[in-house]
Amino acid sequence: MLDITHFGLFALSVLLLSITPGPDIAYVVGQSVANGRRAGVISAAGVALGSCTHAVASAVGLTALIAASPLMFTVIKYLGAAYLMYLGSKMILGTLSKKKAEDTARPTIKPLLHPYSLLSKGFITTLTNPKVLLFFISFFPQFVSPGGEHQAVSFLLLGLVYALIAFLTDVTFAVLAGSAAGAVSQNKTLQTLLDRVVGATFITLGIRLALTRR
Repeated sequence: MLDITHFGLFALSVLLLSITPGPDIAYVVGQSVANGRRAGVISAAGVALGSCTHAVASAVGLTALIAASPLMFTVIKYLGAAYLMYLGSKMILGTLSKKKAEDTARPTIKPLLHPYSLLSKGFITTLTNPKVLLFFISFFPQFVSPGGEHQAVSFLLLGLVYALIAFLTDVTFAVLAGSAAGAVSQNKTLQTLLDRVVGATFITLGIRLALTRR
């Protein structure tokens, strides 16, 4: 298959990586529980678009260039950390500013976020995650024959496979988490608690990301 070697091992490794808790899963699950399965699936699509962007960048050599530059790597790392902490802080502050519904006879329905907002947040979360960048740089070359004639295409294909597996995994998490969305939407206390827990998780992930070393 072009210059790709040990494709089965590659796919298995990507699957194991995809089910490992991280910013992407936290974002998808958080949106799915808070806004329903549809929101979770759209968020997963945004994450997949970010992975595809990494794949294209890897194929044309941009990721190698970024990884070789300490300054560029540091900038991306802190941008990603700041964005995660921004999302977390926004969720927590949102629970503090909510007003109690005047009409207690009807349950308050949380407004559905615009699909573009869900897509863009998932996209940026993945795009600014240097761990994904390092994964493409350090892991992918092990499955591409050195000196091959189709290295760029091979890197691109592996990247798309990575994005597909990660997307299917995230969608599975979104569907499972979305099962709790109905109960959460009817329970304001639980919804507030969940938003704060997810927000705190994002902030923690952002801090951990900022402290990550190459």
